[in-house]
Amino acid sequence: MSLDASLKQQLAQYLELLEEPVVFTLSVDESENSRKVEAFVEEIVAMSDKLSIARQTLDLTPSFSLNRADASVGVVFAGLPLGHEFASFVLALLQVSGRAPQVDAQMIQRIQALDEDIHFETFVSLTCQNCPDVVQALNILSVLNPKITHTMVEGSMFQDYVASKNVLAVPTVFANGEQFSSGRMTLEQIVNMIEPADASTFENKGRFDVLVVGGGPAAGSASIYAVRKGIKVGVVAESFGGQVAETAGIENFIGTKYIEGTQLMSRVKEHMQEYPIDLMEGYRVEKLTDQGDYKEVTLDNGAILEAKTVVIATGAKWRRIGVLGEEEFQTKGISYCTHCDGPMYKGKDIVVIGGGNSGVEAALDLSGIARHITLLEYSDHLLADQVLQDRLAEIKNIDVLYNIDTQEIMGEGTVSGLRYRNYKTDEEVETDCQGVFILVGLSATTDFLEGILDRNERGEILIDRFGATSLRGVYAAGDCTDVPYNQIVVAVGTGATAGLSAYHYLIQEGI
Repeated sequence: MSLDASLKQQLAQYLELLEEPVVFTLSVDESENSRKVEAFVEEIVAMSDKLSIARQTLDLTPSFSLNRADASVGVVFAGLPLGHEFASFVLALLQVSGRAPQVDAQMIQRIQALDEDIHFETFVSLTCQNCPDVVQALNILSVLNPKITHTMVEGSMFQDYVASKNVLAVPTVFANGEQFSSGRMTLEQIVNMIEPADASTFENKGRFDVLVVGGGPAAGSASIYAVRKGIKVGVVAESFGGQVAETAGIENFIGTKYIEGTQLMSRVKEHMQEYPIDLMEGYRVEKLTDQGDYKEVTLDNGAILEAKTVVIATGAKWRRIGVLGEEEFQTKGISYCTHCDGPMYKGKDIVVIGGGNSGVEAALDLSGIARHITLLEYSDHLLADQVLQDRLAEIKNIDVLYNIDTQEIMGEGTVSGLRYRNYKTDEEVETDCQGVFILVGLSATTDFLEGILDRNERGEILIDRFGATSLRGVYAAGDCTDVPYNQIVVAVGTGATAGLSAYHYLIQEGI
């Protein structure tokens, strides 16, 4: 294979930043996939005199590891790191050469202090937008801590290995042979899973003027607008990026013709880091308590943060349908993202639940991958835009069923079938399938606020035009609220409103 000209030009610029020589340890055989990996490595090594090749049989073939001339680092790529993973490869190459990862000093100390021998494997697909975050985080662990190693496994080149591990969703991470996690995770979350941060870490934070809870565009906007007023602002997020980070392409953000979700949220984070915002990632908020002139926010590690005002911007997550088997088969045949997990279902029979834009788009995306797709819609007509319905009608391997109430997702270990009922005819049907994609909309991430703030029947926080909630000093923004449209630009706008309103509340109250 050969890299295209623009990719080589970009890579050449990065190779100028290499600090010390790097050795590619190449493990290949006579297979076609090995020839592709070998050609990839040889083409890159030829671009810099700081790169060289050694040959050795590694645990997986075809693969290559990146090492310093004097030491093995433990960063391995099994398969081709192209698509979304090309950035992971470039960053690993620079970091193995000696360039410091962009990680704060406190996190570096935590990583270097980890005293456990761990070999991580991350199963990825090259179309997955969430996979690079996990791959890059685990590569950083390997570079900074000699007890930790990491192998990225590109699923399409190791289909038998993927099947042996029952991997049906990406990214899926194994640690020392046991499943460690599935789904997008930040470096902070991974480190907290290995060695939870002690609550004492938060003892000297002091009292924030504004504490923003959430990590999406609304949270970013609220924090920037607030901190520019010269006040003390903190942001606590389980993971940064929110639903936007799982969006393949954005074409309706004003002033930007096209951008991938991960790119947009990376820019938002960079913008936030231009200001003295205390960004605390990898922690879930479990409770909000009113203490009169200030609020307490309790984290999942027991730490308590104090703030004069709070902005809730926790966004939304994919809605569950609440049927038998849905929890049991999470990541084992149930998925909510075609871009991430679609490649794992090549040649299989798939059911898509949901006839709105998300469901129809998922069926269209899967039509070129799966053998057959059955789209189940609860109402008697599709709710998707007409242009999507027109495209759907042209695809021969998609059947659409109406008036369908899903009853159970079945299987042993992984999904093997689904039972549904036509509520008009009362007929029940069991159908064989190897995967179920559930796309029935979003639900607000506000369970921790039950009994604290007024919410509607969908769990959305009720706000006024200033973003104020039912509790004085607490504001909310974005998809976790009852604003009528779940759009990025709306989240950004309501985030700005909430941030400014929190500041004006401080002025009015004189606190």
